[in-house]
Amino acid sequence: MFRLVLLLTVITIASAARPQLRTPPRLDGKIVGGKPVKIEEYPYQVSLQRYGSHVCGGSIIGPNKVLTAAHCTSGSSASSLSIRHSSTFRGSEGVVIKVASIAQNPAYNPSTISDDVTVLTLAEPIKDSDIGKPIAMVEANAAEGDREAVCTGWGTLSAGGSSPRQLQAVDVKEVDRKECNASYGGGITDTMICFGSPGKDSCQGDSGGPLVVGEKQVGIVSWGYGCAHPEYPGVYAHVAPLRTFIDQNL
Repeated sequence: MFRLVLLLTVITIASAARPQLRTPPRLDGKIVGGKPVKIEEYPYQVSLQRYGSHVCGGSIIGPNKVLTAAHCTSGSSASSLSIRHSSTFRGSEGVVIKVASIAQNPAYNPSTISDDVTVLTLAEPIKDSDIGKPIAMVEANAAEGDREAVCTGWGTLSAGGSSPRQLQAVDVKEVDRKECNASYGGGITDTMICFGSPGKDSCQGDSGGPLVVGEKQVGIVSWGYGCAHPEYPGVYAHVAPLRTFIDQNL
């Protein structure tokens, strides 16, 4: 299940009304403007797999903990999930570990995609000798601003294209919260942040994948309208205000 792409429902009443988000959404996962990279450059990246097939991205945040999006785990059992880490390729190499338990944010709202975060506990810890390493998370009181970030994943390179085997990365810039909220008709909550750049929006990579500023994860690939649309930046789960839930499940 690639990055969640939500279609705005046409509202025939007051033009100022907030666009409704249709569920179930159309799933997409385009990496636009990205480049192939190696896992050694982004050792925290993992592939979340259901019954052995890649469905989402995720990030290592502890020896046996992985951070991903709630919409990636909604309706799934722990026994159906595993992660592949320490691999540049989503379907081969690296190490596969089963998921022991799923802590999905109880505040997650599938209609608005608010509070879109899940913490996975692995059946065994990642070995120190493996390539896979945890990424630090942004502090709960971190300020928003004109930040530049990198997003990684295995999303498709073009609309309708196939997913690449090799990990991809793309650089994006933070979009002003008020501007993003206006673009989405008031649909941006406090647990969301927006990033995008010309020809590169948040369609990059898989749902659940990490958005990183410097050496800290600030977001989780969540949703958006279209892909690389100039008026609609990508929307990410905002790690800072979600730290309380995340920390309780580390």
